[in-house]
Amino acid sequence: MKVLYNWLKEFVELTAAPEELRTRLSLSGTAVEALEQTVAGPLLDAELTSNRADCLGHYGIAREAAVLYSLPLKKVDPHPPESASEKASAATAVQIDSPELCGRFTARVLRGVKVGPSPDWLRQRLEALGQASINNVVDATNYVMLELGHPMHAYDMDLLAEQRLVVRRARAGEKLRTLDGIERTLTAEMCVIADAARAVGIAGIMGGGDTEIRLASRNVLLEAAWFDPISIRRASKALGLRTEASMRFERGADKEMAETASRRCAELIQQLGGGELLAGVVDVYPGRAEAPQIELTRKEFLRVMGADVPDAQIEAILNGLGFSPARSDVATRGFAESPAAAWKCRQPSWRGDVTREVDLIEEVARIYGVEKFPVRLPAAKRPAARLEYAEADDRLREILIGLGYQEIITIPIVDEPSDAMFRAETAVPARIANPLAEDASVMRSTGAVTMARTLEWNLNHGQRNVRLFEFGRTYAWKGTQPVETRIVTLGATGLAREKGVAETERAYGFADLKGDLDQIGRIAGGLAWTSGGPQWLHAAHSGTISLRNDSATATAPGPASPVTPIGHAGQLARRVSEKFKLRQDAYIAELELDPLCADYKSARAALRYKPLSRFPAVERDFSLVLADGTTFAAVEDAIRALGIAEVSSIDAVDLFRGKNLPEGKFALLVRMKFESLQSTLTEAQLTDFSSRILAALEQNLGAKLRAQ
Repeated sequence: MKVLYNWLKEFVELTAAPEELRTRLSLSGTAVEALEQTVAGPLLDAELTSNRADCLGHYGIAREAAVLYSLPLKKVDPHPPESASEKASAATAVQIDSPELCGRFTARVLRGVKVGPSPDWLRQRLEALGQASINNVVDATNYVMLELGHPMHAYDMDLLAEQRLVVRRARAGEKLRTLDGIERTLTAEMCVIADAARAVGIAGIMGGGDTEIRLASRNVLLEAAWFDPISIRRASKALGLRTEASMRFERGADKEMAETASRRCAELIQQLGGGELLAGVVDVYPGRAEAPQIELTRKEFLRVMGADVPDAQIEAILNGLGFSPARSDVATRGFAESPAAAWKCRQPSWRGDVTREVDLIEEVARIYGVEKFPVRLPAAKRPAARLEYAEADDRLREILIGLGYQEIITIPIVDEPSDAMFRAETAVPARIANPLAEDASVMRSTGAVTMARTLEWNLNHGQRNVRLFEFGRTYAWKGTQPVETRIVTLGATGLAREKGVAETERAYGFADLKGDLDQIGRIAGGLAWTSGGPQWLHAAHSGTISLRNDSATATAPGPASPVTPIGHAGQLARRVSEKFKLRQDAYIAELELDPLCADYKSARAALRYKPLSRFPAVERDFSLVLADGTTFAAVEDAIRALGIAEVSSIDAVDLFRGKNLPEGKFALLVRMKFESLQSTLTEAQLTDFSSRILAALEQNLGAKLRAQ
């Protein structure tokens, strides 16, 4: 809503500068996004929430300013001169056939109006607010809409069949050429304004071209009505036609303002184009009702806000906003600031969004100043307890941050093509029934899709070295039941190590990702890897991840068998990288959290104290020649199967392929550390361990010790 500062001053005597007014309005809940200078003076651009239809006119913003600065608000009560010889009710008639769609309809008649250009002051104000000047009569209706927030429409009365109006539902397939020159096909769910022969306007949205005001028009019928917000919203969306009028009606215009706006518009037309206003108004108001009452108590105010506001200020604020508070606590009415104080308030017609006591509390608090209330936590009705997996999540988060990753939070709503690129063939996606946009039509089936988008965004914004992680959920259908799966997703690209004084830079690779995941896996007893993964990962640089069965004792003797896979990791396939326009290698991993957290609890429960050895450890390197396709996990399992208690760690140090090696072979440097809790290891013991290890590797994997 664009607001002219000088226009506001016609309703309230503001002395505050526009910049100060902008700040005060923003702090009270009417966010003013910008302040700029125009030919018509300073202009404030306010961002209104959908419930504040009362502020869609200058008078509503002026009411807010008057309350904020404790200034009187000028009442709008126009009294245009009327004909003494003819009444409006004798010249026209209004019939409402669909009261569920139209709650009030007023009509005024002016004769002998001279249609022409608008004066400069009016044209400048309209153009500053984004409205094109058409002629003085149409401009008057737009001016009143922007002033009072109530849409108006003017008909050339001589073009109305029988010079009367009927408010009814459109007939199925009925056509109407609107003011923008487009012929539109209507449905029976839409409300139209019709004369005795045909529809002449789409109610609350746009008038018809057949009865528009022309330079030759002399007799004008003014419409000021109230239409059902839901029906206006549906019709506007169905027709793809959103106007200033429809925007106001669909948010809930003020029924009681219709007659006042009609008088104000008639007065303005007389000033601009002369003419005779027929006496009275045709006002069809089938659903008139008493304004509801709402009670505000100090007890509830204290409970919600945690601090008090003086009686005088509560009453001044509510009076200024139109709620007409009256003390209802008879026993304590004479006592100021009584804890039992209560007020009966009347809901003003322009504030249909205020229906409960807590709404009144919000109104008082925002005008008084939310910043004046002390910060405090509300009293808890039940003790707080951490979720069962919170400890494991915290530990995972600590490890990932320690490894140099940064946490992100993404929106899990994605576009169908991107989700399908990462989705398993057997997965049934959770599609949104009424998506707001095509690129937000499905809940993600995997965290990889949002992680890829985030890597793309960072690379496009010049961030070349990225390590990210996210705790989130994936969504799918399993039969007729929706399934949400907790996951942690990692994404990385760029350098693993930047250039230093003594080190060269090194690109992030699959080995770095695997090492980081193994660090995570230690909290749950270790991870088991198998080669390969989903199609969106590089076939040669990917792996499927499972938990080890012996999760409580990851370093215990004996091989570790994999269980059900809990995730995948690897380099994005080329076609995926090209789709997301990733100009460098990117790596993504995804793990299910629930099984990881379950094994974390088991591993924590099985932890036992193990003393450090008082005797020196000994390291031995084994340069093994292995057949292509042999994994380090197979090497480790073969060594662990020997049950040598003195083996404390097994690490892969280096890998070599090239000349001096038989075809189909590669060299792997394995470093093992031996230590004993009882004594210093002798050379004979170490030789025995080495011999047994080499024999087992040769027997199980065909490994040979590489010649020096």
